[in-house]
Amino acid sequence: MKWNDLGIIVLILFGCLRLEAAGYDVVVYGASSGGVTAAVQTARMGKRVLLISQDGHVGGLTASGLGATDINQREAIGGLSREFYQRVYDYYSRSEVWTNPEGWEYYSRQLGKYFWRGKNDSLRMQWMFEPHVAEKIFQDMLLEAGVEVVFGERLDLQVGVEKKGNRIVRIRMENGRVYEGHMYIDATYEGDLMALAGVSYTVGREANALYGETMNGILPGKFAHKSNVKIDPYVVEGNSASGLLPFVEARVPGVKGEGDHRVQAYCYRFCLSRDPDNQRPIERPENYDPLWFEHIYRWVKGNPGVTLNHILTLTPLPNDKTDVNHADFVGANYLWPEGNYEIRDSLAGMHRDYVLGLLWFLANDRRLPDDIRGQMRLWGLAKDEFRNNGNFPHQIYVREARRMQSDYVMTEAEVTGKKVAPESVGLATYWFDSHVVSRYVDEEGALHDEGTFWDKENIYPVSYRSICPKENECTNLLVPVCLSASHAAYGSIRMEPVYMVLGQSAAVAAVLAIENNKSVQRLSYLKLKQALLLYHQIVDWKKEK
Repeated sequence: MKWNDLGIIVLILFGCLRLEAAGYDVVVYGASSGGVTAAVQTARMGKRVLLISQDGHVGGLTASGLGATDINQREAIGGLSREFYQRVYDYYSRSEVWTNPEGWEYYSRQLGKYFWRGKNDSLRMQWMFEPHVAEKIFQDMLLEAGVEVVFGERLDLQVGVEKKGNRIVRIRMENGRVYEGHMYIDATYEGDLMALAGVSYTVGREANALYGETMNGILPGKFAHKSNVKIDPYVVEGNSASGLLPFVEARVPGVKGEGDHRVQAYCYRFCLSRDPDNQRPIERPENYDPLWFEHIYRWVKGNPGVTLNHILTLTPLPNDKTDVNHADFVGANYLWPEGNYEIRDSLAGMHRDYVLGLLWFLANDRRLPDDIRGQMRLWGLAKDEFRNNGNFPHQIYVREARRMQSDYVMTEAEVTGKKVAPESVGLATYWFDSHVVSRYVDEEGALHDEGTFWDKENIYPVSYRSICPKENECTNLLVPVCLSASHAAYGSIRMEPVYMVLGQSAAVAAVLAIENNKSVQRLSYLKLKQALLLYHQIVDWKKEK
C-alpha cells in the first residue's frame, strides 16, 4: 500500500466517524516543506498534531520539481531543514539508486561547479535531488514522527475560521469537516488561514518610501529578455492597430519606486529526462496559443547566438534529469494571491498550458534555429515523476502571494545587515531575488521587462516577531511562510530551506506557548531560543569549520 493511499484511508475514516474532529494541540494547515517540518517537530515534542494537505501530496515545491535548491550557505541551515538534506545525501550515497553505474561521478561531470557541486561531504548534505525522492523523504519523516495527515482538504473561504476574541477556536473545510487546535500554523504559500483569521496582510509591492528601501515598488527595466535590440510588442509587427501581444501592458505601470498590487511571475518547476527509456513526449497542449510565445521568437530573431539555455534554466539533477526554471508566465498571476479556488484552478491550468506550450514551441516552431529545436527535442517529461498527474508537477511555483503585516516587518535593512532583526528563529542567506513582474511598452514601441532585481547576498537572522501576527488580531497562530516582510526582503527570505527552518521554529514556539499557557506574542524568547538550540536550529551566524 502506498503512503498516499494510507493517508486517504485516514481521511475517509475521519469522514465516516465524525464531521468534527477531536482537538489537537497544533493544527498545521498546508503541507509545504515548512508545513512538514512544523508537523514533524510538534510530534517529536510529544504533542498531538494534524497536518492538512490541500491536495494529495506533502513537501510543496521541494517535492514538486524544485530539486535544484537555492541554498548558497549550507552551514547556516540547521535543524530539520538540515536533516532533510542529510537524508537526501544518505539516499544518493547508495549505488543502487543511480541509473548510471558511475553514480555520483557521472552526475558531478554534468553538474560541474554549478550549484556549489550539489553536495557537501563534511556536512553530509546534498541539495540536488529528484522530486519523488524528496516526497518520499518527507513521507518518511512524517510517518516516523507519527504525524496524522489528511489529504484533499481546503479551507472554506467563506466561513473557514471561527474565532473567540483574538483566538482561533476551530477551522472548517469546504466539505464541512471541522478541526480544533490549541495552536495553528499557516504553512500555505497563499496565507489563506492567516487572512481568514483577520490578520493584516499586503499583496504586491510597497513604495520604497514606506520602509526606506531601494529595490521595492515599480522597477522599469531594460528591453525584454535583456535583448540587445528592440522587441516589437504588437500582434502584427510594426502595426500598433493590431493590438498588443497577450499580457503586455500599454505603458510603464507607474513611477519608479511606487507601490502597486502586482506580484512576480509564477511558473512550474517541471522535471525533464533525457533518457529515451524514461521520457514522455511533450505534446502540443489543447489550448496552445502561439501569441503567448511570439515575444520569445522575436527576441531570438533579433539576437543571434541565443541558445536554449538563455531561454530556460536547465539545471542537471541526478539520473539524467533536469529542474527547469524561468518558464515564467509574466502578468498572468495577479489574481492568484486573494483569488478563490475557482480562480486559482483556472490560473493553474493556464500556467500548465503555458509551460507545456513553451516546451512544444521550443521543440517545434520552425522559425527557431535548428540548435534550439534540436536541444529541446533531447528532453521529455520524466515518466517516473508525478505519475498520478500525467508526469507534470502538482504544485505551481507561487513565488510570492500574501505577506503578513505584523508588529515587526523584515525589510531591506535586515537583509543587508544595516539593521539586525531581534529574536532570531533562523537564518536566511539568499540574494535579493525577484523575477519579472510585468511587461510593458515604452513610448517608442519597445517591449520592456519590469520588476526584476538580483543583488546583495548576506547571512542574516529572521525575527520571531515576523512570524507572529499582531496580538490584537490573533494570539494562537504562527505564519512561517507568508511571514511579515516587505516585497524586497521577501525576495531573499522566500527559499524552501528557510521555510523549513521557520516551520520548525514555529512549531517549537507553538508547543512552548501551550506548555507555558502563553499567547505566541507573550512567549519568553529566552525559553524559545534555548529550545531551538536544543533542536539544532541555527539562530546566530558563526561559520562552521
